[in-house]
Amino acid sequence: MERSFAEEVKQLALGDGQVLRGEGILAITKALLQSGVSYVGGYPGAPVSHLLDVLADANESRDWRIFAEFAHALIRTARRLYSQDSLSVELAETVYALDATTIDLCLSLFPWAKFRKTKAAIKLHTLLDLRGAIPSFIHISEGKLHDVNVLDVLIAEPGAFYVMDRGYIDFERLYRLDQDASFFVTRAKANFKFKRVYSRPVDRRTGLLCDQEVNLVVPRSVKAYPARLRRIRYRDAEGRRLVFLTNHMTLAPLTICQLYKSRWQVELFFKWIKQHLRIKRFFGTSENAVKTQVWIAVAVYVLVAIVRKRLNLELSLHEMLQILSITPFEKTPLFRLLTYSATNEHLYDDPNQLILL
Repeated sequence: MERSFAEEVKQLALGDGQVLRGEGILAITKALLQSGVSYVGGYPGAPVSHLLDVLADANESRDWRIFAEFAHALIRTARRLYSQDSLSVELAETVYALDATTIDLCLSLFPWAKFRKTKAAIKLHTLLDLRGAIPSFIHISEGKLHDVNVLDVLIAEPGAFYVMDRGYIDFERLYRLDQDASFFVTRAKANFKFKRVYSRPVDRRTGLLCDQEVNLVVPRSVKAYPARLRRIRYRDAEGRRLVFLTNHMTLAPLTICQLYKSRWQVELFFKWIKQHLRIKRFFGTSENAVKTQVWIAVAVYVLVAIVRKRLNLELSLHEMLQILSITPFEKTPLFRLLTYSATNEHLYDDPNQLILL
């Protein structure tokens, strides 16, 4: 079936001062036409009005691993650039936040993405380096894969901290992290069973309630994790009582609490990439097409992070993407474009401005 929108393209010839109220393919097409582009390169005779056809066919035929390798190359560059950035806590070691997000799909169009009986979905499992909020590991799976299973494919880095929510509590897998000389910080489940071995004094004025070394007591758990764990209870500013588990026995208890709080950076990454890179809308329906578009989105995110660091900009990634999305075909150096825009932010406050990415 032809995926053309030639009639819509005819309506893009707007007068001076008019704003195109749209996004995605039509917005890209508008920008191409304004730049004098009439045909899509690499597809002889394909008019811009068939851009959706071109993108869908490209996503179907080009192996997603090409884009994954490109994104990984950018990730290596970005992590080097941000390696000296400070964390929210004073810590020299690498700190990662591990989490996953579900992207819902239509079961009739994406039958390979198994999730529930009437729904399809994929999961984006992400390990975020908290220095620079750069994704260092991404695994795209069917929606039905439980979050904790990604620990089976994750290669642990000795000395690094892995911060994750209680959905990742599996004592056998956590013990593997411990044996790999890695550290984890997570929250205890409500039904966590333990025996206290030793208690350290705490300053309750800081919100700390206890700092203990404990052993597991459930036979199956003891077999899976025979070593001691550290249990820290903390009351936050809102009065909530939180219980943290870690295998690091010497780090200050408040630092453990702060490490867990920093985990929310991965939630911001998911929100940013979903909202601003539009990966909820796919140009193809095959597994290859979906993975291709996700990896392109990741590559754009990391590329913007690299530009931000190399140009020493104070703009947030969100602000940068807003600026770049309405000027993709401008023949202006990036530094001039972004630094000028930073002093004229009111120019981009119009909610009807295009979002091209």
